[in-house]
Amino acid sequence: MTTAERQRSAQELIRPPLPAELTKRGECPFDPAGGLTELSGQGRIHRIDHNGESVWLVTGHDEARAVLSDPRMSSDRINSPRARRLISPELHAKMFPPERQAGSFIFMDAPEHTRYRRLLTGQFTVRRMRDLTPRIHEIVTAQLDAMIEKGPPADLVRDFALPVPSLVICELLGVDYGDREEFQQRTAKLLSLKTTIDEQIEVGTALRMFMLGLVRDKQRDPGDDLLSGLVRDTDLNELELAGIANLLLIAGHETTANMLALGTFALLEHPEEFTKLREHPELTENAVEELLRYLSIISMGVSRHAKADVEIGGTTIREGETVVVSVPAVNRDESQYSEPHELRVDRPRGHHVAFGHGIHQCLGQQLARVEMTVAFAELLRRLPTLKLAVPADEVPLRTDMSIYGVHSLPVTW
Repeated sequence: MTTAERQRSAQELIRPPLPAELTKRGECPFDPAGGLTELSGQGRIHRIDHNGESVWLVTGHDEARAVLSDPRMSSDRINSPRARRLISPELHAKMFPPERQAGSFIFMDAPEHTRYRRLLTGQFTVRRMRDLTPRIHEIVTAQLDAMIEKGPPADLVRDFALPVPSLVICELLGVDYGDREEFQQRTAKLLSLKTTIDEQIEVGTALRMFMLGLVRDKQRDPGDDLLSGLVRDTDLNELELAGIANLLLIAGHETTANMLALGTFALLEHPEEFTKLREHPELTENAVEELLRYLSIISMGVSRHAKADVEIGGTTIREGETVVVSVPAVNRDESQYSEPHELRVDRPRGHHVAFGHGIHQCLGQQLARVEMTVAFAELLRRLPTLKLAVPADEVPLRTDMSIYGVHSLPVTW
């Protein structure tokens, strides 16, 4: 394999090996790819061959939960059989040196994952999330005050959806909010499907060095933030602390920001649901769960590989084979949800997999729920006449990113 071929293959590791008709959003920006919806109607586990690779695609709800909770299904995509096939040993060592893997617990299996998860669970307590709620209200109010004072039109991404979770995660981790532009730009580069492997390595290194500096600051002068707690209360080394902090920083603002922006877009394009939610704010918690299910911003899916032969839904997954759980398809499984392609803010809460399932279920899900509940409730209360400032088909979609959403959302009121 030539260097160029290895480089291209390495880039493919970033995304599941699925054809565009199963991943690219269709005519409606909120619906899964048309080919994915069609495939889901034909079964619940599918063999997909694409670009010389063969994987299993899971579209059924029960089957997805079985895959995500089975300890024989590995999350270690860095050292997976697929990674070893696609990437030369030299490039693999360059992409994933030990210092980059340190603390990256989302790509680890038990017992390594268990160790990190236990330490972090002690920091993500229900009490800490509850104590943050008044501060989240203050942050949301301040952003809306500034947006309203400036006057319409506004870009909801720039002026509200991105700064709110960025401020919250900075506060939680003890990051200086003045550094937000730096980590936001680097995170965006890291999550872009157009970023080359060399750029991935460069940006990943820069983020790690940024976090190492912060960790050392906390060692010298700890505060009452989560990162200081990890420094003070655990035996994690600097590289582990920096790796964990990077994961939390990226996940803590990117996913919630895209849910706030895309969720607002969806509500504006469903005016009856927008009105229902505005007139009945007590539905906001339900609406958040419904938007998480309906939009499924982890649209590329979640990958696992079998460490042994595993039977899922009557299908045998052989050791070493790759399985992709299609979150958009699973969250619209007709056997699990009535009229799954409809957005209904009063839909009773169900068991969606927007936050994953099993031991790798999103650690910060309760924080994300609080942020979205407060943000949507206040946005609709303060701006009841909110509407798009451009035609819907002119809203730029994040089809070039591993986390789906909108690049901007021009609104007026």
